[in-house]
Amino acid sequence: MGSQLKNKRLHLNPNWAQLQQKLKSHDSKPQRRSKGSQTENPKTILGKRKERPNVELDDSPINPLAPINDDISVTDVVAMDCEMVGVSQGNKSALGRVTLVNTWGNVVYDEFVRPVDRVVDFRTEISGIRPRDLRKAKDFWVVQKRVADIIKGRILVGHALHNDLKVLLLSHPKKDLRDTSEYQPFLREGGRRALRHLAAQFLGVQIQNGEHCSIQDARAAMLLYQKNKKKWEKSVKDQMHLKQKQKKRKQKKKIKQGDVTIDSVPTAL
Repeated sequence: MGSQLKNKRLHLNPNWAQLQQKLKSHDSKPQRRSKGSQTENPKTILGKRKERPNVELDDSPINPLAPINDDISVTDVVAMDCEMVGVSQGNKSALGRVTLVNTWGNVVYDEFVRPVDRVVDFRTEISGIRPRDLRKAKDFWVVQKRVADIIKGRILVGHALHNDLKVLLLSHPKKDLRDTSEYQPFLREGGRRALRHLAAQFLGVQIQNGEHCSIQDARAAMLLYQKNKKKWEKSVKDQMHLKQKQKKRKQKKKIKQGDVTIDSVPTAL
């Protein structure tokens, strides 16, 4: 009976064995693929995931005024920018802030200044200076001395430096001044241009859109100088050489004019 029952079951389900084999073969194929996927997929999928952050970083805009290192040493070339406030009746300018940056654009000195006279106009819309900034500011004479010590014997870069030196009550050798408002290639039809226009054209950066920042302005002036340093220094040397020639010519001319020729006068017999 048992053997007959087994044979009967086999006859009643003739396709079961084939279906079972198909299911087994179907289940075995994904296992083979999964083994292959363990070796291939991590390389492709994970590799793409690792690349995505780098692509996003590359797309981020780079600020050309940002320092390229953290060196805060006082270099042979420094750039300066000052912000002014109004004193007296508001029409007289006084120093409100002064910033000095080194060759790399790092700040070597940055101070708010308490003017000698009472401030009547903070000129915040341009200077960016507010009353709270001057509450703990340093006295003018302290700042003036420190700035004088820093720029002494160094090349001084800036924009319209005569204005900055005027409010600081300081002077600097003309041969050591690099003024972006006076550099010939930066002039337009013989006229001076604003620093924001020079920064936009030559550096591709927008500055002074509203309140000014002395750090940003000093960095812009320094970068303008650095990008044109070779030609700029050559023009300075050529000008100095020309002035020396002119000076020698004037000296020779004065000597010739000062010479007196004495003719021999016959004595009476």
